[in-house]
Amino acid sequence: MKVSANTLKKLEAEYPSYLEGDDIDRFFEDFGIKFAAGHWCAGDFVDRFATGGYGWGASDIVSQIKRVHAAGIKGIEFHNSVFLTQDNEVDEDLIGRVKDMLREFDMVPTNMNTNLWTDPKWKMGGITNPSKKIREEAIEVAIQGIEVAKKLGCSSVALWPGSDGWDYNFEVNYGEQLRLFTDGCEKINREAKRAGLVFGLEPKLHEPRENNMVVPTVGTGALVAREVNERCGGKNMGICIDYGHELMLDAEAAQDVYLLKQFGVPLVNFHVNTAKTHSNDEDRVSGTANLWAFTDFLLAAIDTGYDGWFGEDQFTYRMDPVKAMRLSKELFANCMKKALLVYSKKDELERIRETGDQAEIINLVKRIILQG
Repeated sequence: MKVSANTLKKLEAEYPSYLEGDDIDRFFEDFGIKFAAGHWCAGDFVDRFATGGYGWGASDIVSQIKRVHAAGIKGIEFHNSVFLTQDNEVDEDLIGRVKDMLREFDMVPTNMNTNLWTDPKWKMGGITNPSKKIREEAIEVAIQGIEVAKKLGCSSVALWPGSDGWDYNFEVNYGEQLRLFTDGCEKINREAKRAGLVFGLEPKLHEPRENNMVVPTVGTGALVAREVNERCGGKNMGICIDYGHELMLDAEAAQDVYLLKQFGVPLVNFHVNTAKTHSNDEDRVSGTANLWAFTDFLLAAIDTGYDGWFGEDQFTYRMDPVKAMRLSKELFANCMKKALLVYSKKDELERIRETGDQAEIINLVKRIILQG
């Protein structure tokens, strides 16, 4: 991001009121904020209660890109599986069509997610599956996803290991599963690094695995990434923090941002959304829950020098997805403005922190959070 004394002066001079419309894009430009949405945010959405979807239109990638563009969003994340034929071969024609659309709409492909959960083959895991053959196939899919990402022009690839974990106690040998997972990530990271792409791991407590996923916390993921980076050299593997995943275990998301910085693990992507604490992965419109905690989370990104993308990851089943994506962008922008206003008072904030005066901390930020 572009955060300096000069840009911070613009907050009150040029953005004194609530951000809407074109002012949001100007605000993003002034402060170097890169904002994206996953193609899946554009719908349609399917769950076990509405297996035919919620009626928001076609779910092909062309229709989804049009809806993301209609929401006024610059960046877009993809899943590798979108670009495969029924024979699991790379669909070169579709890649070409999508690249043409992105050029036409002046959009940026940001991140390629690796789908190792949709196919029933992965029901017992991807890179930690009990079957060696399936584990090897999972690695092949991930490496193929790197190829797709490179062709499309993405800057990173990611693994959300949705099927890797356990549903019952005693089901897996936790140590062996972690070994398999770390070894698999090493193989993926080496290929990503060779291709010039950053590799990100997205932790989550559970769901679809009912008990825990193999990397349930940012801390666990950081240990895996750190080990992989030591084996491979450099710091190519990092973590994607999904805000809703943090709420699932009631973690202080801001602290996890600093944790990665403290222990030298790259923060490679943000997914923004919201959920209730200790709930499922609700993926609701960003900025509609605890403003204090979310603003604190964004402040941590600013303070640690994060310079990557902020990407919507939401499933707004009963809301028009274009309106939902546009709302998330708007609410995120206003929360980011609050975080920047707090950051503009950093010296005073740190001085009060040194006194331990909790009331004065709240006095310093209360009007920013509730009015700014």
